[in-house]
Amino acid sequence: MARTIFFMTKDEFLKPVENDELLEYAFAYGDYKEIPKQQIRDYMAKGYDIVLKVDIKGATTLRKILGDYVVFVFLVTESECELVNRKTESKESLLVRFATTKEELRQMKNFDYVVVNVEGKLANCVKMVESIIDAEKAKVWQRRAVV
Repeated sequence: MARTIFFMTKDEFLKPVENDELLEYAFAYGDYKEIPKQQIRDYMAKGYDIVLKVDIKGATTLRKILGDYVVFVFLVTESECELVNRKTESKESLLVRFATTKEELRQMKNFDYVVVNVEGKLANCVKMVESIIDAEKAKVWQRRAVV
């Protein structure tokens, strides 16, 4: 599934919050983020595996809502220096992210898996996440979330 980004005003963002249409939402790294329930339901109905990119607070919220019915994977860079050297984010965004990294690392124990994203080896990282998905599908007890 391709990553979908929608841009909206604060009022447009708050309307689905008021109507309980969101699985999770937050103001993170200077932007409002949301996960619409209906979009998740639609993909689940088609039998897709759902992968959500959320921060620590989002993961905590989703754990409270969905409990053990979902798998939590902590994706981490090989080192803090690698995080700073990445060119995928603005300097301001990197500063905010770097400031929160230490607290996020303390929360790693609350996840089911940890995947290290080594610079220049993205394919290995993707393969590891795919392996986790495959392993979870092979378990005797299948996790089935209801959104």
